[in-house]
Amino acid sequence: MQQFLDRPLARRRSVGVAVGDVIVGGDAPVVVQSMTNTDTADIDATVAQVAALHRAGSEIVRITVDRDEAAAAVPRIRDRLARLGCHVPLVGDFHYIGHKLLADHPDCAEALAKYRINPGNVGFKEKKDRQFGAIVETAIRYDKPVRIGVNWGSLDQELLTRLMDQNQAQGSPMTAIEVMREAIVQSALISATMAEEIGLPRDKIILSAKVSQVQDLIAVYVELAKRSDHALHLGLTEAGMGTKGVVASSAAMGILLQQGIGDTIRISLTPEPGGDRTREVQVAQELLQTMGFRQFVPIVAACPGCGRTTSTVFQELAATIQDDLRRNMPVWREKYPGVEELKVAVMGCIVNGPGESKHADIGISLPGTGETPSAPVFIDGQKAATLRGPQIADDFQKMVAEYIEQRFGAGGRQAAE
Repeated sequence: MQQFLDRPLARRRSVGVAVGDVIVGGDAPVVVQSMTNTDTADIDATVAQVAALHRAGSEIVRITVDRDEAAAAVPRIRDRLARLGCHVPLVGDFHYIGHKLLADHPDCAEALAKYRINPGNVGFKEKKDRQFGAIVETAIRYDKPVRIGVNWGSLDQELLTRLMDQNQAQGSPMTAIEVMREAIVQSALISATMAEEIGLPRDKIILSAKVSQVQDLIAVYVELAKRSDHALHLGLTEAGMGTKGVVASSAAMGILLQQGIGDTIRISLTPEPGGDRTREVQVAQELLQTMGFRQFVPIVAACPGCGRTTSTVFQELAATIQDDLRRNMPVWREKYPGVEELKVAVMGCIVNGPGESKHADIGISLPGTGETPSAPVFIDGQKAATLRGPQIADDFQKMVAEYIEQRFGAGGRQAAE
C-alpha cells in the first residue's frame, strides 16, 4: 500500500505522436483537450468557441465534421483562428461518411491536424474495411495522425457477436461484460494493426476506448496498456452533468493516471443549458494539477468554513482571487514565467489560518466570529502586514498582484538569477 501511495507511477512508455505542434505520448506531459458543441458550418460560433476553449487551456480541440457544409468550413475556421493568433490543433471528428468528406474536401483534409475514426461506424459489412482504409490513406497522403476511437455505444457488432459465440462455445468462462470489454480492446488493436499494414506509421496512431462506467473504463484501459505501446487518449464518455460528471471522470481517470496510463485526456461533461463549455477544460486541468502531473494555474487554498467563520468574506475573497488568477493566466503565462507555481491561501479564522498562510507564498487569515477584526498577511512564510477595516479584501488583492510582479516579473527573475 505504501508503495502505491508514494507514487504517481512512472508513465507507461508510449510512442509519441505529433498533433500539429503538440506532442501526445512519448516523454511529453499529459495533454488536455476538448471538443466544441457548435455546428461546425457556423463559422463564427465555432471560431468563438475554439478560441475560448484554447484560452481556457485546451491544447487540442476537436470539431464535428458531419456533412459537406461542415467540411467546407474547416479551412476557413483554421484561417480565422490563425488571424486571431490562435494556433491550436484542430481534430476532425468523422462518422459514417468521413472517407467521402475527406475525399471531396481536400482543403479540409489538409487543414485538420488529426482525424478521429470510429471503427464501429466507419462503414458496415463489406464497406467497412474499404472506407476505413480510404481515411487512413488520406491521412498518409496529408501526413496526419489518426485517433482510432472505439466507443461502446457504437461498438462493432460483428466483432462482439463473434466473441460472444466463441465464449459460449468455450462454456462461457467470461461474463458478458468481460466479453464486451475484450471486444472494445480488440476493436482498437485490430484497427491499429490494419492502419499500420496500410502504411500509417505507429507514431501517427492514437487509441481510445470510450465507455461510460468507471470500472469498465479502468478495466479496458489497463488491458489496452498491457497489449499496446500506442499513445492513449483517456475519456469517460457520456460522463453526465455537474458534480456527477466531474466525480465519475476524475475517479476513473485518476486511477489510470496514477498507474501511468494515459497521454491525453478529455473530460466529457454535459453542460448546463447555456452553460460554459470551458468548464470541461478547467476540470481536466484541475485533475492533472491536483495529482501533481502538471501545473496550470496558481493554487488557492481555502478552508471549508465552520461555525467560527460565519462571515462570507473569506469565501468571496477566495472565489475572487481564484477567478482573477484563472482569468489572467493567458496573459500572465507570457508576462510572468513560472506564475503557475504560485500558492495562495485565503483562510477564514485563526485556527489553521496562520499556519496555512505561512505554507503558501502569500496568504491571509481573515477574522472569524468573535475574533479581533484584523487579518494578518504572510509572505514567503513571514508576517508581512496586518490588514484592518472594510477594505481588507481589496487590499489583499493588491498585495497578491504586487507579489506576482515582484517575484515573477522581469525584476524578480533577474534578482533570482
